[in-house]
Amino acid sequence: MKNRIKYLLFALILIGFQSFAQEEDKNSKSNIQTYTPSRLLDKGQWDIKFFNNLYTETEGNFNTITADKPRENYFTSTVEAFTGVSNNNRINIGAIVEFRSNTIGGRQALSVFSLEDSNTDRKGITSIAPAIKFQPFKSVGNFSIQSALHIPLVTDESDGNGVFLDQTAWTFQNRFFYDYTFDSGKWQVFTELNTEYNFGEEKSFANNTFMVVPGAFLSYFPSDESTVLVFAQHAQRFGDFTQNYTALGFGGKYQLSKVLNLEVLYSKFVRGENTGLGQSFNIGLRALF
Repeated sequence: MKNRIKYLLFALILIGFQSFAQEEDKNSKSNIQTYTPSRLLDKGQWDIKFFNNLYTETEGNFNTITADKPRENYFTSTVEAFTGVSNNNRINIGAIVEFRSNTIGGRQALSVFSLEDSNTDRKGITSIAPAIKFQPFKSVGNFSIQSALHIPLVTDESDGNGVFLDQTAWTFQNRFFYDYTFDSGKWQVFTELNTEYNFGEEKSFANNTFMVVPGAFLSYFPSDESTVLVFAQHAQRFGDFTQNYTALGFGGKYQLSKVLNLEVLYSKFVRGENTGLGQSFNIGLRALF
């Protein structure tokens, strides 16, 4: 009997050490490893993202013809803020605000940052969106859904000079997130399926269209504080206006501090129909506390 008690105590101590080691390993992981878009926040936790995208194009495919065109530039700055609100950590609520600055007429890509007003540029806050993010299955913590209703603040998509700013259609958006980390902890696959239904009374090219955008990201972690990644995305628009494109890209993330991390991405639109064919440069900051 005494030997059995000794064996039992030894087993409990061993299990305790293993549990402590696992918890320590979990806590040692950086935010870029732990808090992928698939993962939800704990109650009272905040996630604020400031993401900037500069898309520039000198080529387009319309009516099955690919041809050169004067450079057009589209800058989008997005602020997202989410917080955990449920005791079971399965519901987050938040809001999304978008600012855009666009230029046409062959101006250089960085012209979107000019403070001067001209007949070849437009800028302003173009939409706001209340959003909710939830984990539908308790047993699958790496799968989540984000739903948002994007409310347009734009009354005219294009002005008298032909400068497009943003769509006037409302957008009901659902994004499905899933990630998988391999046993080594060095590799991770993240997938996203973005669906959008566009509607509204204002005249818009996007009205009565449905958009599906699948994407896959493969990340490698050379250290706990950094990652490099490659990705592929495809967009397909159905309805009154049809459009599609495919983009390939690469980038990286770096954990600047326990709260703040930096993300840099580049993508190239390798093909498309009824769309511009260009490239995008992206930089984002994320604060998680």
